[in-house]
Amino acid sequence: MFESLTDKLSSALRHLRGVGQLSEANMAEALQEVRTALLAADVHFKVAREFVERVQAQCVGQAVLKGVAPGQQVVKIIHDELVRLLGEGATGLSAARPLRILLVGLHGSGKTTSTAKLGKLLKKRGYTTPFVVGCDVYRPAAIDQLEILAQQEALGFYADRVSKDVPAIGAAGLAAAQAANADAILFDTAGRLQIDQGLIEEVKRLSARISPDEILLVADGALGQEAVNVAKAFHEALALTGLILTKLDGDARGGAALSIKSITGVPIKFVGTGEKTGDFDTFHPDRLASRILGMGDVVSLVEKAQEHMDEKEAERMAEKMRKADFNLEDFLAQMRQMKKLGSIQSIMGMMPGMSGMQIPDGAEAQMGRTEAIILSMTPQERRKPDLLNGSRRKRIADGSGTKIVEVNQLMKQFQQMQQMMKMMKGGGSGMKKMMRQMEAMKGKGGFPGL
Repeated sequence: MFESLTDKLSSALRHLRGVGQLSEANMAEALQEVRTALLAADVHFKVAREFVERVQAQCVGQAVLKGVAPGQQVVKIIHDELVRLLGEGATGLSAARPLRILLVGLHGSGKTTSTAKLGKLLKKRGYTTPFVVGCDVYRPAAIDQLEILAQQEALGFYADRVSKDVPAIGAAGLAAAQAANADAILFDTAGRLQIDQGLIEEVKRLSARISPDEILLVADGALGQEAVNVAKAFHEALALTGLILTKLDGDARGGAALSIKSITGVPIKFVGTGEKTGDFDTFHPDRLASRILGMGDVVSLVEKAQEHMDEKEAERMAEKMRKADFNLEDFLAQMRQMKKLGSIQSIMGMMPGMSGMQIPDGAEAQMGRTEAIILSMTPQERRKPDLLNGSRRKRIADGSGTKIVEVNQLMKQFQQMQQMMKMMKGGGSGMKKMMRQMEAMKGKGGFPGL
């Protein structure tokens, strides 16, 4: 979502390299570009203006520290101001038990999916029996969707497919959850295409019946400034305690995320970054600020790796690579582990200095074809790739729906990788030889799917 903003901010800060001291003159052009970049990202004009004024006040006249480029100092100042803009400080949930959470928002913002996602996240964070209650009695199949997601994530579930009395359904769902000893109860509500008094009044009556500890607005990050207006309207009516910003994996400009806390005063507590129930996490302003500035988000990447990757398996793979005993079966296992972390683009975005790097079109599809090719081999062929003669490669291509040239390319690049591992095993002279070979391979394409 923030790729364009990252590129424009990087370009703006590039002008400050090489100057000995930050002054009003050399800051003016760069900060004008920063302001333009924020406005282009659909940040509210007032927020963009105040942001630039605060940065300028801190930068002008500041001496450049020895060994630190002015651009780096400005990046630090802008980073801190972005954190402030996004909402610094703790934004955790209430400690009440059972924790009652009311989710509200417009139609299409992702409330039902976010309800299940939040339930799953709470379960990972130590809640033993999260429970979801379906209070959307208007959207066709909304209750069915919530029930399917609840079963998928082993969450408690309550709904009434006959009644249209939403406050009564909420009260009955609360009683059912309490009877099941639920320690977190999430209420999914109906939305409208736009805010209207009927929607607000219904949610207010429901809130009065269930007395929620948290009222979270689910806002579509792709709406831009309209999401900010929606948040203001709901906050005035319900006194929101937090926001869930969805669809941050899309190609929208990201202005809502950068404006919403400053304009409404309501903190973003969670973000949705994909369609799967696992694509949901606590919002960390400092991490997002780092990603916007192209500094990556190593902490989140490590957390994802710890969550999805098997430590013993990783150690086993490292040992096999150290001994240059790495076959196609091992590669398939590694590729599947990597896929658990998310898309290639999302992983690159968490790596310092690589957020702006464009993944070639079709890279994800290529990864899928590579997996199909390996799966079309017999276990013996995966363990001993040298067995793959012409007739076997034709069979594998037919079985995987690919061409023989793709199978040949995979095998050629896998052999190159094996050679590099053997060179690494060879110590100093081997490493030098490997570096020369890697230099010679530049521009010839990397390993399929990576």
